[in-house]
Amino acid sequence: MFEEQSQSSREESKYGRASVLPATSEPAWEMEFAPVGENPPTAPPDESYDMSRRSSRDFVQDGVRGMEAISLAWTGWSLLVPYCSLLLTAFVTSLEGQVTTPLLSLMTKPFQQHSLLSTTFVVRDIIYVVAKPPIAKLADVFGRLEAFCLTVGLLIIGYIQLAATTSVQGFAAAQVFYSVGSTGLLLVQQIFIADTTDLPNRALFSTLPDLPYLVTVWIGDIIGDQIVDSSGSWRWAFGMWTLILPIAFIPLAYSLFINGRKASRLGLGPRTYTTLQGGITGVPQNLWRDLDIGGIILLSLGLSLILIPCSIAGYVSGGWGNGNLVAMVTMGAIFLVIFPFWEASSRFARKRGMEGRLGSFLGSLAPYPLIPLRLLKSSTFSAGCLLAVFYFMAFYLSVQPHLYSYLIVVRNFSVSDANYVLKIFYVTATVSSLIVSVFIKISNRYKWFVTGGSCVYLLGIGLMIQLRGEPSRSAIVASQILIGIGGGMLNVPAQLGVQASAGHQNVGVATAIFLSLVSVGGAIGSAISTALWERYIPSKLQDYLPDGEKNRARIIYEDYNEALEYPMGSPARDAIIRSYRESMTVLLIIAVVIAVLVLACSLFMEDFSLSMVQQGVTGRVVGGQVDENQWKKGDKRSYLRKALGWIAGRPVPNV
Repeated sequence: MFEEQSQSSREESKYGRASVLPATSEPAWEMEFAPVGENPPTAPPDESYDMSRRSSRDFVQDGVRGMEAISLAWTGWSLLVPYCSLLLTAFVTSLEGQVTTPLLSLMTKPFQQHSLLSTTFVVRDIIYVVAKPPIAKLADVFGRLEAFCLTVGLLIIGYIQLAATTSVQGFAAAQVFYSVGSTGLLLVQQIFIADTTDLPNRALFSTLPDLPYLVTVWIGDIIGDQIVDSSGSWRWAFGMWTLILPIAFIPLAYSLFINGRKASRLGLGPRTYTTLQGGITGVPQNLWRDLDIGGIILLSLGLSLILIPCSIAGYVSGGWGNGNLVAMVTMGAIFLVIFPFWEASSRFARKRGMEGRLGSFLGSLAPYPLIPLRLLKSSTFSAGCLLAVFYFMAFYLSVQPHLYSYLIVVRNFSVSDANYVLKIFYVTATVSSLIVSVFIKISNRYKWFVTGGSCVYLLGIGLMIQLRGEPSRSAIVASQILIGIGGGMLNVPAQLGVQASAGHQNVGVATAIFLSLVSVGGAIGSAISTALWERYIPSKLQDYLPDGEKNRARIIYEDYNEALEYPMGSPARDAIIRSYRESMTVLLIIAVVIAVLVLACSLFMEDFSLSMVQQGVTGRVVGGQVDENQWKKGDKRSYLRKALGWIAGRPVPNV
């Protein structure tokens, strides 16, 4: 592995050394965390113990070891600079999204009818899902700074291409770079936060990248319009970010670079990339092994072959009755079934001591699995991931994508009022996640916030069923506020639980899987709602419209603006409203059932004190010091326990 530089006794005392643990029959990367309350394992006192044998540190890949070394080297003030830069970068990307998204229609107007345009948006949505796990693995193997630079670089290339595009082909290429860069940057930000915070503080700091939305959501459109008006073109609205984003990112990059150099001089971190050693023949083998390229291919193909039909089912002949779509979903499901067997193949060969060609072959497939079997067997990880799927599946069956047209057609909302109603979820979810994160820090608990949020989320969706009647505007707003509060309460704590179950080596991939499955749930929910909407609305319009208007049923379905031509109270408008209400009720009933599954998943997540378990980080982090065995130093009691102890005049133990 890596050569360690000798350290003076002063440096050992200040920074500590990575302990070498005894070899066991169970490989280190599949060992369970020590149970709460037990002392971490230490090297045996036997003088004959061979210190060159495999230790629990050997499985930690270069990028993770490099970040742990940085955490051992930097000071508390050193953390301030990257976090300020991270918050500034998040503000820039949030504002960019609010400025540029409304301008996409203006940009694509010259080639609006081109068939490649719809394909581009489908590919973009797929990339948002499947790009996260590979980027997380790259960050584990090559480092956090390298992953940051890669994603920011791709995003800047996307900005340049978008600003300069004159054809649909150029727009398609720009969207590929942009989508990989933007989703990757959001992911690496969350990984960096997981690297540099202990568990009690992680939820609070995980909300930082979302905070700018509270401001940018209201000013993005205004800034975009002013740029177009003053320059006479939309190009500057995209091009200016090629200058603004690097300025915001440089302090973060500089801090990681300087502290990485410092850690290297102190002999704390890796000096070279072991993955890139071995020459022409060795490097490809190392990349296959360390990145788990086979697992990435299986997972990406499985997700893509399921998501593509979900995205295009509403636009192909026959819809879900089309055999090609069914075949794609079937193949995707097969790849996803094969995936866990692939991930467990090397472990299977080692556990059974398989030798010969078969043992060598199986052992080389996934020695550094994307998702270790230990995670798949963890109830917290599995329940948290399923919760992520059901969470956004219910959202896309209730709020998106049909509530907007429902409010305009049925309730006669203006376009701006309907937009404001849809923004309620995102604003309230951001605020509630911030508030609940503070309570997590105070209490050192996370599970019951997930469960409580699931209950509020279920209540909000349940209240939406009243849309089949004549609810007041305040009732509609109240239901969106409840959905937003519930979503904010459950999302960040659920991500925290998934991260806590992973350990530092796998925290990046665990975060990527969780965030990817949120998008998968949205895609599945959108596909179901679109299929049901297409099934019910045209047939109900055909049944309810006056005889003279029945021939316009398909036109009204395809463009809700056609419905607005009929005044409120007219027989045709009443028929359209009835069709929308009955169809929306079906979607909401399904959404309620899915929301019940969200609640059920939350109950299977393990409840534990966040400061009493291994933190999945090492060194100086937000929240204090963590030793080399990932146990939090100092008083582990929550602020609530400390306050109760102060009131009682004696220590109150953390249980």
